[in-house]
Amino acid sequence: MTSRRFEVLSVNISTAKGTTKQPVAEAAIAAQGLAGDAHAGAGNRQVSLLASETIARFGAEAGRSFKPGEFAENITTRGVDLDRVAPLDRFLIGGAVLEVTQIGKACHADGCAIFKEVGRCVMPQAGIFCRVLQPGAIRPGDAGEYAPRPLRIRIVTLSDRASRGDYEDRSGPRARELMAEFFRPKRWHVEFETAVLPDDAERLRRELLAARDAGVDVVVTSGGTGVGPRDITPETVTAVCDKMVPGIMEAIRAKYGAANPHACLSRSVAGVAGTTLIYALPGSPRAVEEYLREILLTLEHVILMVHGLGH
Repeated sequence: MTSRRFEVLSVNISTAKGTTKQPVAEAAIAAQGLAGDAHAGAGNRQVSLLASETIARFGAEAGRSFKPGEFAENITTRGVDLDRVAPLDRFLIGGAVLEVTQIGKACHADGCAIFKEVGRCVMPQAGIFCRVLQPGAIRPGDAGEYAPRPLRIRIVTLSDRASRGDYEDRSGPRARELMAEFFRPKRWHVEFETAVLPDDAERLRRELLAARDAGVDVVVTSGGTGVGPRDITPETVTAVCDKMVPGIMEAIRAKYGAANPHACLSRSVAGVAGTTLIYALPGSPRAVEEYLREILLTLEHVILMVHGLGH
């Protein structure tokens, strides 16, 4: 995705939490945040950003102007739409690399002077929080670069007949449709990739390893989870995963197996290879709908978890 340039309008630090930050002429972005700032530390909210455009809009609504740092942001930006920033996006400033870890945070009304004054605060919706991937230095007037990171989802259909063109693949397109609908109102920058393979363990193994090595975030396979002689998906997925996540598939089988005992025959599995999540689903469009309905309840959380951001 195309990166975008912006300007650092102000650099702000505070020596105590719960206070507004004061602009400084320059600051070092150390391994755990801005040197000398009270919010620097080992957590995932080491550096905070807020757009000057957002501050101006909030000020117009509140009936007064606000200075950089009053919302306790470390970096006040100009010229970039932070409302479109997603988790795992990056900011490159003064040699430093910051990775977005959180969008907004709860406002402590009893300790927030702005909330006490106007009854609300902008940080819960518009604050961008990052961790430091690479230290550097920062000054007002610096040019920064915002680099969106796509969330890559690969959907793989396993079917001898579909791979030969004997019939149309319907489960793969249905999986893509459901996932696109789920992510549409969210802030992730989603990119889909698709493939149709025969029920061949070696072909699938190569596909999964290539996805892992390319940094694909989520692989959803459809088909090959039964007990037939060509059903090889669960064994192949398990062999390439570093960790298995059995609970989600066990819960799905229990839920739908209560009404349809045949659902308990599915050998669907879920696991993690590197930082790639892999979900092996049955091959029918209906099963894809049932499984994804449950998987999507936790998908965003587990994506963050594999990147060390879950709680």
